[in-house]
Amino acid sequence: MTHYQSDLLRLLNDRGYIHQLTDAGGLDSLATNSIIPGYIGFDVTADSLHVGNLVQIMLLRRLQQAGHKPIVLMGGGTTKVGDPSGKDEMRKMLDDDGIASNFAKIRGCFENFLTFGDGPTDAVMVNNDDWLSQLEYIPFLRDVGRHFTINRMLTFDSVKLRLEREQPLTFLEFNYMILQAYDFLELSRQYDCRLQMGGSDQWGNIVNGIELARRMEGAELFGVTTPLITKADGSKMGKSVDGAIWLNADRLSPYDYWQFWRNTDDRDVGRFLKLYTDIELDEINRLEKLEGSEINEAKKILADAATTMAHGQTAANAAAQTAQQTFEQGAAGSDLPVLEISEAEISILDALVAIGFCASKGEAKRLVAGGGARIDDDAVSDAGAMIDLPDGDRKISAGKKKHGLLRRA
Repeated sequence: MTHYQSDLLRLLNDRGYIHQLTDAGGLDSLATNSIIPGYIGFDVTADSLHVGNLVQIMLLRRLQQAGHKPIVLMGGGTTKVGDPSGKDEMRKMLDDDGIASNFAKIRGCFENFLTFGDGPTDAVMVNNDDWLSQLEYIPFLRDVGRHFTINRMLTFDSVKLRLEREQPLTFLEFNYMILQAYDFLELSRQYDCRLQMGGSDQWGNIVNGIELARRMEGAELFGVTTPLITKADGSKMGKSVDGAIWLNADRLSPYDYWQFWRNTDDRDVGRFLKLYTDIELDEINRLEKLEGSEINEAKKILADAATTMAHGQTAANAAAQTAQQTFEQGAAGSDLPVLEISEAEISILDALVAIGFCASKGEAKRLVAGGGARIDDDAVSDAGAMIDLPDGDRKISAGKKKHGLLRRA
């Protein structure tokens, strides 16, 4: 068992965030004796982050909780290039307007997790386009590019995997690791940033930045990576059978977000409480020991805490109340999706598709055939069934977890 002196590394270690450290002793000493500005970069390739990004956001939150300064680096510049790490193909290129739109929609998410301001431990948000777009190509190659050898760059997993699979790797993407290393150097110059954190797939990029700063300016920088977060069934965190678990409420409702956490595998409850909530470790140790039906109470606590952090207490309470009404009392909770219909009736297949529970009528037919479609909790066995819509709502369900309301417009 590793014993750290600093509040920062003890906190990260005890809650399961540490996979690799570049210099554990040096970072531990620095964190004990000074306030460390530390950063994580987020490219703005979509208009919302998702649960797969959440461990990195929580890492910045832990940095601030331990008395240090989080820097949220938004990749307005690197998004124009695309990180090849873990990718089999080149990302779709976004124009400046698309990048600006995504940036605006993502930035609000961080305000739910971090305290921003001008104080020594207040978080700041910066955009790497501010310096990357100003670089002149030839001087950049002369000053920075000479510190990178092609031989070494070819050893990094992000490059090796693409080449082994005979997937194209453009020269544009090949430059990504140089630009990310330069980000670390630039942040150390502008903000005295000493620490870069990221997922395990970012280890090579982080080490590049540390080495570049040492060679160019004699700076001593540090790196921390988190383990790859997978669920107990082996699937990747942040994905579900229905797609990505988005953090923005306009992409995924707080109710569906709450449900994602409520449906956590029993084996993951303790680990996720440590990573994704602020609940004290003693209480988590108690909760993860619960067995049988009692573990469901721990899952509700996880769902409440995670949803409160992302969407606020009011949204979390409403989601929990809707879930209780829907699942425990057999009623239709007020937070469920509503499909308004102008006709007096609708086919079960059309209803399942229109409310978004099935992607096609074929999928809806298979759901009915498998006994997974229900109206007012009664199974519908006929794929040709018509649902009549009197005054008042009717509850429609697909499987055990998807519920909605049919309402006469």
